[in-house]
Amino acid sequence: MAHAIWKGAITFGLVHVPIALYTASDDISVDFDWLDKSTMDPVGYKRVNKRTGKEITKENIVKGIKQENDKYVLISEEEIKAAFPKSTQMIEIESFVKAGSIALMLLEQPYYLEPTGQGSKVYALLRETMLSENVVGVAKIVIHTKEHLAILIPKDDVLILNTIRWIKEIRSFEELSIPEKGKTALKPNDLKMATQLIKDMTTKWDIEQYIDTFTPAIQKLVDKKIKAGNVATVEPLEESYEVNDSNIADLTDLLMKSLAGNKKLTESK
Repeated sequence: MAHAIWKGAITFGLVHVPIALYTASDDISVDFDWLDKSTMDPVGYKRVNKRTGKEITKENIVKGIKQENDKYVLISEEEIKAAFPKSTQMIEIESFVKAGSIALMLLEQPYYLEPTGQGSKVYALLRETMLSENVVGVAKIVIHTKEHLAILIPKDDVLILNTIRWIKEIRSFEELSIPEKGKTALKPNDLKMATQLIKDMTTKWDIEQYIDTFTPAIQKLVDKKIKAGNVATVEPLEESYEVNDSNIADLTDLLMKSLAGNKKLTESK
């Protein structure tokens, strides 16, 4: 059974929904272990005292916040819960906004919310109302020792809490050399072909059609090295591609070829 990482309540107005929070995603990428190059022994991490070099066991480690005089103020998770009982046990919806109005770059970690105790009816009420109004809730949640901004999303039967980044966490792109919108000289014909290409490639969103092909490809490379006797040299398993200006020099020609290739692909289906 899944382990709840947080328990508390969602509140909107004076209404409370007791809930448990569960991680909604898994890491399915290939696990690359660190190895000692000379012996091929696994390399691990040790928690050490930076002054003495002595290894410290987990139960003897505490958390502190550094001050200007290089001293620390120790604060435990239990002390935070005691000092902020409301903030650490409640997800208070501060407002509702139209679904789709949150920039995708803000999204971080998704969690499933499960009603607990007698909360099923109120959970369903909140979910159904949000679905009918096409809105998501904006809230804050403290997980462990950190407060997160989050959005509450109704999805089919479940309510999802997705943490999002604070605006101060988003870097500005002003230092980058980005062409200004509406001020780049573009050929009308290129715009027309690019528009057609995008229309041809536009489909209904279906996440099931997108699969991770790189992880099995890495495993294929591993199997190949095992079969070859763990050779040091690796042969390419896909065509090479070099990023340079020649790849985008003749934009018109590239668009024409893309449209032609996309048309052949569509006809073959």
